[in-house]
Amino acid sequence: MLSTDSLLADFPILDQTIQGQRLVYLDNAATTQKPMAVLLASRHYYEAINSNIHRGTHRLARAATDAFEKARETVAAHLNAASSKEVIFTSGTTGGINLAADILALSGRIGPGDQVLVSTLEHHSNIVPWQMLCQRTGASLKVIPCQDDGALDQHGFNEMLDGPVKILALTWISNAFGTVNPVVEMTRSAREAGAIVLIDAAQAIAHLPVDVQVLGADFVAFSGHKIYAPTGIGVLWGRSSLLNELPPWQGGGEMIREVTFQHTTYNELPFKYEAGTPNIEGAIALAAAIDYVNGIGIDVIRVHENKLIHSASDALSSIKGLRLYGPEDRSGSLSLTIDGLHHYDIGTLLDNMGVAVRTGHHCCQPLMARFGTTGTVRASFALYNTLRDVESFVAAIEKSIMMLR
Repeated sequence: MLSTDSLLADFPILDQTIQGQRLVYLDNAATTQKPMAVLLASRHYYEAINSNIHRGTHRLARAATDAFEKARETVAAHLNAASSKEVIFTSGTTGGINLAADILALSGRIGPGDQVLVSTLEHHSNIVPWQMLCQRTGASLKVIPCQDDGALDQHGFNEMLDGPVKILALTWISNAFGTVNPVVEMTRSAREAGAIVLIDAAQAIAHLPVDVQVLGADFVAFSGHKIYAPTGIGVLWGRSSLLNELPPWQGGGEMIREVTFQHTTYNELPFKYEAGTPNIEGAIALAAAIDYVNGIGIDVIRVHENKLIHSASDALSSIKGLRLYGPEDRSGSLSLTIDGLHHYDIGTLLDNMGVAVRTGHHCCQPLMARFGTTGTVRASFALYNTLRDVESFVAAIEKSIMMLR
């Protein structure tokens, strides 16, 4: 079991009170808090080596370039990528998915009559870019159905692969319900059917080992701020054989080899997809976050978080009129509604008791519609949460019900 007492000191933001109550931060699916190792990495960049990268010959430029490219190597090692050239730094999961969707739309590989598969569980960031691709190419968007327990209909998915499917875009862990999809099996089936596969690993990155060799997908996207790094930095991992064939995305500095007014030749991977000055500090801090997580051990973290989420679901399941969403083997997030009470009212009362949760549709409006609700109360867990946090959360839910009724 993870010893959280020693870890809490690493997260200074958690050492505070909200309206006289100890802060219980359970909004980690939205963003995680940052350990001192990450904060110091960010600060060190700006205080000691702040410079633009790759083209400067002075000492600061060389130091910043080395740190940035070492960060890329850290990410590549964490993902077990074949090469660090497959790691493209982006603004986050949304930026990575849009990059992939746009270059596939530009490639000429997708056209009228082709199909793009997404699932009912998807975040808007893994729906809207594919809708836009379909509008541009004439392809059609098809949706893998979700069962009543919050798991995807695997029989329905396999039947859908009989069509002219060119792309499967699938979340690994639902940000709303915590459903863990069988992404390895689904990826294998989709690729055997000739589809390109993108996995949204925004929620998985902090809870599960992400090994792109085992996964077998063509693209994997995630955000740094889901794994204790700053906002504004993320990664799109892409299979190099595919990325080398696809067209560039944005034009500008760094993504070119030679420019004339008549013709431009493009840079090699990963720079082909990193136009302009990147988020240098963000990449360095992301590497620090990954090192921090690996220093603890992702499997140790997973066991700890699963104990918390099971403890919370067991305690909540006995409350009359409370409904939990998603299968019992959920990961990361726990979503609930209470008969006759609005999720926003519950969230507001919890905040008054020092418990920070997320309320609303969680950028999953189609999923909420599927289950006949406008939104849920979502508690989401991280390595620094404790059983005491679970007890405070459950007690606050019970007190909120009494106050609202």
